Formats: sequence, structure tokens, C-alpha cells
Amino acid sequence: MAEGSADRYSAGEQGLGYIFQPRFALLRLLELPESTSVLLEKDDDLDFADSDGGKTLGSLKHKAAGDRMSDLSTDFWKSIRIWLARYNRDGRSQSRLRFFLFTTATVSEKSSLRRFLPDHSGDEESSLSELADIILAATESKLIRQIATEFQELSEAEKDDFLSRIVIFDGTPRITDVPDVIKNLHMRAIRREHRNFVFERLEGWWNDTVVKLLAGERIDPIFGYEISDKLSMFAEEYKSDNLPITFRGKEPVREIDAEKDQRLFVIQLREIGIGSNRIRNAILDYYRAFEQRSAWARENLLVSGEMEEYEDRLVDEWSRYRDVVFEELDESSAEEAVLAAGRALYQWADLQSGNISALRIRERVTEPYVIRGGFHILANSLPLPPVYWHPHFLDRIDKLLGTAK
Repeated sequence: MAEGSADRYSAGEQGLGYIFQPRFALLRLLELPESTSVLLEKDDDLDFADSDGGKTLGSLKHKAAGDRMSDLSTDFWKSIRIWLARYNRDGRSQSRLRFFLFTTATVSEKSSLRRFLPDHSGDEESSLSELADIILAATESKLIRQIATEFQELSEAEKDDFLSRIVIFDGTPRITDVPDVIKNLHMRAIRREHRNFVFERLEGWWNDTVVKLLAGERIDPIFGYEISDKLSMFAEEYKSDNLPITFRGKEPVREIDAEKDQRLFVIQLREIGIGSNRIRNAILDYYRAFEQRSAWARENLLVSGEMEEYEDRLVDEWSRYRDVVFEELDESSAEEAVLAAGRALYQWADLQSGNISALRIRERVTEPYVIRGGFHILANSLPLPPVYWHPHFLDRIDKLLGTAK
């Protein structure tokens, strides 16, 4: 593997560069005022626009560890070519453009490019345009000579104006370091044990938004306040009276087959004559609730015994409503009346239980599938489910399970 990483034909760093672009854009937008917006792959790698109409073009370079920039680094001069074209297009000195180069490399101590670093302070005798002329005169590179020709088309004043707009940010965090920078600097209001999960959700939303932007499904740029709103929303879900909801709208990988599914909670629904479409919805609720519980457990978000106490509340409320619905039934009740009672009990769990605040696992967890799926999980328990719908289900369970097998 070590030899492979040194292969001059390896695409590893190039691949990292593509992935680095959206991740760094997220970090940079978090650092800027919320009114700032960004577009990707328009005039440069990143186009930032502020509320006053100013625009910053950002070139990104994710280099191998230890890389250094010299006066004739092609990364710098290729960016110059892009920026020159935009500078000419927008009226040269009349334009409101700035040009930033973000690179993980560092500018060499002896390089004249240190004049472009944001913290550079010096009293050099030569102007930036004179410095550029000296560098360009020394090169044998055909590529850089072509750029020099384009640069010489500017007047001396325009050269200085153009170069004064350039800033090099060297030592930019590498792609693997960006998450920690975001979590440590921009998530301080979130408890430390939750930051990894909040970041994963934030970046998942961000990458999806970037894909839509690049695919043309979204036309408008992405604004900083959108990130703030999402980050705030995710953070709220990790408060003590809330839990994150991450399976809304999700479906299992396997196709749902309401007719052939032999799980106990599905058999129970068939016993009271529930139709296939409603059974399919029940399967979705079961899947989402089950997977959601697993996610909460993986993230250590549940207090010890909390889920058991929650299920006890579900069973208690179900049993109270069951007693009301089944109160008029006896051994001589017709099967039609028995089925009607079972359907009424299930309808309460399916359509009404979500409105009962006492059935929420936590006060602000209002997602219906958590409650509905919770009833189905209980109805799926063996050997005797604590929740059932048909009044005589417990008497029939052995026969029904034998038939299902």
C-alpha cells in the first residue's frame, strides 16, 4: 500500500480533491456571515457572494502531505489564468471580485508568494506587478508563459489592482481534519458526546443539497443561514426532552409483501380483516420504529430502562382502551361483533394514539411512527404478545403460529 501511494499515476489525491470541495465549502460558509451564499463549479471551484454584491472566487488545492508552493507552482498560476478571465469579463478594475487560493500545502519560506498570505507584513520596494514580472520572466514553462502573455495585456495599474485582490490561504485543513474543525469551533452549543452524530446528519443534508445544485435540480445558491437553521434543528433533537427522528420516509431494502409476510404482528392484522394497503403501512411503521430504536441505542441516547418504561406505558394505555372497546363482548358474541371490536381497537392505535401526549417516549418526540410502530413491536413479541387486536387472539395464537409455519 505504501508503494501504491507514491505511484505518480495514482488518482488518490485527485479523488480527495473532488470530495474536499463540498466539505471545505461547508466549513468556509460556517465561518462567514449567514447572508453569504455559495455556488460550486461556476466561475471557480467555489463562488462566494456577500449581501453587498461582492464576490469571492475560491480555488481549492488538496495536496499531498508535506507539499510546498514555490514561485512557479502551477497550482497558483492556473488559478491566475481562471481569475484573469473573470477579471477581464467583469470590467477589470471596475469589478467587485476577490480571488482566494485555499491549499493544504504551505508556501515556501523563500517564495515570493508569501506576499499573498493574509498575515504577511513587509515593506518591500517592488510592487506586486513588478514581482510578477520577475517571476514570469524566469520561467521556461509553456503553460506559465501563456498566462504571462495574458497578464501583460493589463496596464500597470490593472496588474497591481488584479494582484492586490489575491490571497493565498496555505495550510488549509486537510479533508480528514475538516470535521473536527467544524465540531470543535462551530458546535460548541452541542454536547460533546452528540457532536459526531450531529455532524454526520449535517453533512448528509449538505451533500444532498450540493448534489441537487450540481445536477441542476436547485438553481439558487446555498446560503449560510440554511446551514445555521439545519444545525439548530439537529441540535434541538438531542435535547433532554427530545430524540432525533432519522427514519421518516425510509423504507426497507426488501420489497414489502403484505400478503405473504408471516410475522406475528401482520398475522394479527389479518385476523381482524385489515386490508393490504393498511398492512403495508403497518409494516412501514414497524420497520421505522424498530430501526429508529436501534439508532438511538447505537448513539447511547436512551436512559437506562427508558425503553422498557415506555413500552409499559404503551401497554397500559392500550389495555385501558381495550377494556372499553371489549366491555360489551362475552362468550356468546357473534364473530362480526368480535371483529368490529378488534378493528375499533386497532383504529385507535393506528389513527388516534399519536395525539396522546402521554404516549410519547419524550415530550417533543411527536413522530407518529414511533408510537404506531411501538404497538406493532409489542404485538410481535413471543411467546405471548402484550398487545393484540382480536379479542380471542391469545386463545388462538398456537394454532395461528402453527398454520403460519
